Amino acid sequence: MPHRYVYDFDEPSKGGRELLGGKGIGLAEMTQMGVPVPAGFTITTDACRAYMANGKTLPDGVEGEIELHLGALELKTGKRFGDLKDPLLVSVRSGAAVSMPGMMDSILNLGLNDEAVVGLARATGNERFANDSYRRLIQMYGEVVDGIEGHRFEQALTDLKKARGAAQDVDLSAEDLAQLIETYQAVYREETDRDFPQDPRDQLTRAVRAVFDSWDSPRAKVYRRTYDIPDELGTAVNVVQMVFGNKGDESGTGVAFTRDPSTGEPGLYGEFLANAQGEDVVSGVRTPEPLARMEQKLPAAFEQLTETMRRLEGHYRDMQDIEFTVEDNELYLLQTRSAKRTAAAAVKAAVDMADEGLISREDAVARIDPAQLDQLLHPMIDPTAEWEVATKGLNASPGAACGAIVLDADAAEQRGKAGESVILVRWETTPDDIHGLIQAAGILTAHGGMTSHAAVVARGMGKPCVAGCEGLSIDLDAHTITVGDQTLSEGDLLTIDGGTGAVIVGEVPLVAPEVNDDLETILGWGDQHRTLKVRANADTAEDAAKAREFGAQGIGLCRTEHMFMAEERLPVVREMILAESEEGRRKALDKLLPMQQGDFEEIFEAMAGLPVTIRLLDPPLHEFLPPPEQATDERMRRRIKQLQESNPMLGTRGCRLGLQWPEIYEMQVRAIIRAALAVDERTGEPPLVEIMHPLVGFVEELRRLRALTVRVAEEEAPEVEYLCGTMIELPRACIRADEIAEQADFFSFGTNDLTQTALGFSRDDAEGKFLTHYLEDGVLEKNPFETLDVDGVGDLMRIAVERGRSTKPDLKLGICGEHGGDPRSVAFCHDLGLDYVSCSPYRVPLARLAAAQAALAASGAVAYAAAGG
Repeated sequence: MPHRYVYDFDEPSKGGRELLGGKGIGLAEMTQMGVPVPAGFTITTDACRAYMANGKTLPDGVEGEIELHLGALELKTGKRFGDLKDPLLVSVRSGAAVSMPGMMDSILNLGLNDEAVVGLARATGNERFANDSYRRLIQMYGEVVDGIEGHRFEQALTDLKKARGAAQDVDLSAEDLAQLIETYQAVYREETDRDFPQDPRDQLTRAVRAVFDSWDSPRAKVYRRTYDIPDELGTAVNVVQMVFGNKGDESGTGVAFTRDPSTGEPGLYGEFLANAQGEDVVSGVRTPEPLARMEQKLPAAFEQLTETMRRLEGHYRDMQDIEFTVEDNELYLLQTRSAKRTAAAAVKAAVDMADEGLISREDAVARIDPAQLDQLLHPMIDPTAEWEVATKGLNASPGAACGAIVLDADAAEQRGKAGESVILVRWETTPDDIHGLIQAAGILTAHGGMTSHAAVVARGMGKPCVAGCEGLSIDLDAHTITVGDQTLSEGDLLTIDGGTGAVIVGEVPLVAPEVNDDLETILGWGDQHRTLKVRANADTAEDAAKAREFGAQGIGLCRTEHMFMAEERLPVVREMILAESEEGRRKALDKLLPMQQGDFEEIFEAMAGLPVTIRLLDPPLHEFLPPPEQATDERMRRRIKQLQESNPMLGTRGCRLGLQWPEIYEMQVRAIIRAALAVDERTGEPPLVEIMHPLVGFVEELRRLRALTVRVAEEEAPEVEYLCGTMIELPRACIRADEIAEQADFFSFGTNDLTQTALGFSRDDAEGKFLTHYLEDGVLEKNPFETLDVDGVGDLMRIAVERGRSTKPDLKLGICGEHGGDPRSVAFCHDLGLDYVSCSPYRVPLARLAAAQAALAASGAVAYAAAGG
């Protein structure tokens, strides 16, 4: 049998949403439920894919099928397509399997021409309605099919309303609209060098092709990339009998939600316009009225609508977004789909629906998008506000902030402590800027990537950050910055959105985070199912307390180098680095030891009863020194030169530092053991200590460092229990994991560096440069620094897990790279059998939810989970 491409709404189809698209399956299911739906048929996504594969030529047989189903539609409606006296008119509407609101095209009133519009006026006794329908067709067809700029038609409408003194288009008479038709046809002729097509079947064929073409429009591509929608899905096309909301005061159109999409609260929510067609509501050409006003104007249709809304939410077991039209007091539904909603609304609606018995608790957990939780945990730009993006950078840390521009850390600290909201704007931040970062509301840098100092520190603090902003330049002498094409002075207001990378001149209203009981409820339900523990990356007691507040089950990464960055410690660190002998280094380290011990004591107390993994010093020593031109003396300048490396990321750092200058790691281990003992004696609860050696690639490295750790611990307090392990961040470590496991009590995958070393990508050089091109051009589907490269880096992790546990079956395994807060990566870690993931404190709820969803998906408890499905 030949391939079938077209189905009537009342025909059964095995392909479901993937074949019929969201709108098509909704219309088919509503038809089968007895909901009032206009008659029509769906041209499937198969046809769209074949059209694209055939060089944008309709596949064989499609036009014949369309003609066959058009004939069936004529029988159902008692009208004929192309009839000049009382024509059947249709709309042509897009409808992909995944909802993409406003991204693709639709055309209304197809089938009208110069003669049919006269017949429609006579048949309905309403010349104004007929003329209004025809002028809308010419505009929509011109824009969608022939690419005419919409402003050409809008300007003609505006000019006519002004000439007639009409406030709105409904105030124009039938004669006015007849004149507008002539103007629109002149615009069409001028733009296309041909008359507006008069053959209804030609209109229909070209309209179907145009809707297929809109799948590849720039805005649709951007939307798919943003929301991770596969390019190969394609869109269906729905050919639907026209029902008219623009027939008069007993007609209208609107959009209704079964719950408030902003808050999740139950009740009526939506908008309605009398005497209008659907595009009037969404285009903003007229101001709609609240849906409740419809009850006064069209009470019978309103009652039927509210009852239908209840039925549809009960049928789909989800909040619905419904488009409807009323024609002469008769209600028709044109679409129903799962409503787009804020994170707050998603969480509240899920909890309420579970409490109402509409869905199970497992379903409630599974349907929340973990990535949306960022909206609840960081201030966001008010979605109702209007603003213009001046330039964009990397979305390095989520949330939004508005404040006065400051160009140095001292000013940020001073003004921030005084209670002023400031945005610290720098070419890039350094450890010397930490005091300013603490006080700033947000950070904007011209250089640096997603793992730059500014980005990492900002995420740890839960502060918004836009990094690597190439449209930013700074003139420190003039105390000005240039953002895009605008020059601003220090003290001027700036708004940044770390979730999108947007930089906005001036102040934009923000919405406060909304952590509430509903979120706690969802997370609590999810915790009952997840097997993957969730820890946090935290370097201070404050970070640890915040992580615990969000439900972290320990610290998976405490970076000791961040403790060296504090203002009062940096001079001592530099003294240690500049020392020309071991004795000199040890003298400086003796000063640092009580500071480190105090840090660890605070963290152990904050995480009482929970494990704390402390990574010994990792970055190369030159990072703690100023640039050569800022050296204070010749001795420092000489030492900076000695420490310079061509590729420091692969140079003297991590365990290589500990082996070359073991006194550094000795001091850190001593501080850890002393802190553990002090906290145990003070509280009676021994800390669960895990000491981690970074960047190990050879078993001999870890054997020696484990021996150092054991020796120092025995010297300090033999009774203190601890684990000694390593960070797996080199391909060789993965491949030789069976050997390394002989010396390790645990592995923690450092996937930031493992991704760099496995892919041969320098993250700071890749992001914003060739990696952006790779993503836009389809070389890569995902940024591997945001979502794990499962086929490459993931395979290395699999090897490490299998070989490590072949040596030690009970080897503890975790991940502490930023992937620990990415939902898809968390799902992979669940499948891999890791014990825990670790992420920044503010992403702990996200990771908890993603881990629960992964467990639910793996167990088959739900058909789909946002992270694991």
